[in-house]
Amino acid sequence: MVRWIRDQAEGCGELGSPLYRELLHRVADDVLADGPAAVVLSGHENDPGPSALALRLMGGVHRLVLTGRAPGLAAYYPSVGGEPGDTSAWPAFRSVLEEHVDELRSALLTPPQTNEVGRGAALIGGLHHVVARRPRPLRLLEIGASAGLNLRADRFRLDTADGPVGPPDSPVSLGSAWRGVIPPRDVRLEVVERLGCDPDPVDPTSATGRLRLTSYVWPDQTERLARLRGAIAVAEQVPAEVRSSSALDFLRSVRLEPGTTTVVWHSTMWQYLSADERAGVTARLAELGEDVTPDTGLVELALEPTRRARDSRHRLLAVLRSWPGGGAQILAEAAPHGIPTVWEAAPAE
Repeated sequence: MVRWIRDQAEGCGELGSPLYRELLHRVADDVLADGPAAVVLSGHENDPGPSALALRLMGGVHRLVLTGRAPGLAAYYPSVGGEPGDTSAWPAFRSVLEEHVDELRSALLTPPQTNEVGRGAALIGGLHHVVARRPRPLRLLEIGASAGLNLRADRFRLDTADGPVGPPDSPVSLGSAWRGVIPPRDVRLEVVERLGCDPDPVDPTSATGRLRLTSYVWPDQTERLARLRGAIAVAEQVPAEVRSSSALDFLRSVRLEPGTTTVVWHSTMWQYLSADERAGVTARLAELGEDVTPDTGLVELALEPTRRARDSRHRLLAVLRSWPGGGAQILAEAAPHGIPTVWEAAPAE
């Protein structure tokens, strides 16, 4: 458990959160010293790394800060106007662990739900490629959708060297998120259906949902927080349904619709499916691909950790698979939180 916490600490540091890097190393030290962190985390010593135990803990603490129940620690959390203080934040953090044992232990049972808005940059570019090839209305379906924020990605704004993409008045600005071979800009995205699934959907228009999503964004990453808050504002204006369902059961209910292209989108969720469900999803997409006609379309657009041929390292790659045929092409490589997304080429016909 200590090794996983330290690994997460370094991961947070590499991804731009020095506050969490320092605090998580202190948590690991405190576990070894049988301090309050050991009490809160007891019983989770054998949790696997993918359970994100450290981030579950940090999300629980952040919720206490966001709801005003940890004022001492709030002074160090920029998400509520504080200033990060590196090592000086630890005594206040340790006090929160001591004072809220039961609530924080309950928080460990809740998986993180970040619904990372920055990954919408890859989705927007992928949709531009799809429509440039086949200019039809889109049905946007997302498996592992969390709160469904990226089901509204066509309502986000980003800048390119050739000009802006998306609504100029959008509350979500992805900045200069695209690099490399920029996707075609002169296309019109018409999304006629927005539908997703998740084992535990979050309602971003509810106070509880907003708090849950915000708590899992690292508090010293103010740009990510701004994107999240903007996406929640978009969600309040643009309806999208996220059903409580497994990915496979959801796709079993999907049928292709004449005059549209059905886009099945997913990002950084594949690793959480069992091997059997991954195989089932792949087989179900192939079944749907057999139903493609000249008047229908089907693509899978995935942004998942993927290993290239002859590469020992997993990278976050945007991959487009289209039917008929089911051929796949790498479109881009993205940073872990989606920005920047570096585009490589237009998809082959």
